[in-house]
Amino acid sequence: MDKQQEFVLRTLEERDIRFVRLWFTDVLGFLKSVAVAPAELEQAFDEGIGFDGSAIEGFARVYESDMIAKPDPSTFQILPWRAEAPGTARMFCDILMPDGSPSFADPRYVLKRALARASDLGFTFYTHPEIEFFLLKDKPVDGSVPTPADNSGYFDHTPQNIGMDFRRQAITMLESMGISVEFSHHEGAPGQQEIDLRYADALSTADNVMTFRLVMKQVALEQGVQATFMPKPFSEHPGSGMHTHLSLFEGDRNAFYESGSEYQLSKVGRSFIAGLLKHAAEISAVTNQWVNSYKRIWGGSERTAGAGGEAPSYICWGHNNRSALVRVPMYKPGKTGSARVEVRSLDSGANPYLAYALLLAAGLKGIEEGYELPPGAEDDVWALSDAERRAMGIEPLPQNLGEALTLMERSDLVAETLGEHVFDFFLR
Repeated sequence: MDKQQEFVLRTLEERDIRFVRLWFTDVLGFLKSVAVAPAELEQAFDEGIGFDGSAIEGFARVYESDMIAKPDPSTFQILPWRAEAPGTARMFCDILMPDGSPSFADPRYVLKRALARASDLGFTFYTHPEIEFFLLKDKPVDGSVPTPADNSGYFDHTPQNIGMDFRRQAITMLESMGISVEFSHHEGAPGQQEIDLRYADALSTADNVMTFRLVMKQVALEQGVQATFMPKPFSEHPGSGMHTHLSLFEGDRNAFYESGSEYQLSKVGRSFIAGLLKHAAEISAVTNQWVNSYKRIWGGSERTAGAGGEAPSYICWGHNNRSALVRVPMYKPGKTGSARVEVRSLDSGANPYLAYALLLAAGLKGIEEGYELPPGAEDDVWALSDAERRAMGIEPLPQNLGEALTLMERSDLVAETLGEHVFDFFLR
């Protein structure tokens, strides 16, 4: 038994933890959970826990349904909203086949494969998400318009604002689970919040995003409101995205940074961005997987939103240009060796494992094939005419989910990255 497993078993005893929830994610990005008693955990570490994979979206067909959930002890955390004894803890699982081999249906394994490919090229992949979502007073069941939990706006600081109490409690809960928060504020629309997680390796970030969504919904329920990660719940307000900052490291060195080059961006960084742009349309069914996602991307009201609210509609990059799909943020003079790129299309309701795997694969393809980065867009891309955009070679993102799926279906990159099983199920 390794040290992490020993630590988990010792903590269960010392903290009187009676229930351990084993978490994993289905292909569509929904969190699944099975609870085990602490006495079963030693065996679970060795052999995993068997379950019926045919009951989980995208996992297995009925005649090959036996699957195994094997807990990853490095993800052990006590659930803070179960504070009263006896306590409850959680671990994320890797999904295995009965013979112990990894399941190709497991989104976590999809991301692990992409990270292994980056590692073969000498890179570690870091991500830093800015997660937006709405707090609603009620959850309409009849299709009527929901009511935002407050009427505040971008960066507003108002007395007795439910959002402030909510963010304080939610962040305290996240940090008690080892998830570091960098910023939090009220976003541009009534009831809209943003919480930014500190950057981490992409697998930890994806696990953190799954935990984050559950914590937000849990804290909202405790405060008598509802949290929703729907991309665009209101036609007249900005939608909710998950702008994510990406960087590659070679050991301790940021591979995107080159002193003295334009925007301090290395050739590796430029080719990575070129890969993101070239493959943006074919991966958008995964980064924006809901019918409602395209209401956000083509919604229009984002253009007048607060600084973070704009959703990109066109495939281009720019330096500090918030209308661009990929943005190179302002170089920070005080942080030598710092360089990153921000992808602005992601929904906060995407499957983070699959989305990060595809962003990484697109960027690596750009590096391996030596893609040339086209000129950056300095103008507000929305303000240009169609003819001007065409002249600059700026293509639109898909207009709807159907178009996005058609492009995905033709994509070798997506098929290779997701693997045949996830690719076929996702398209279906």
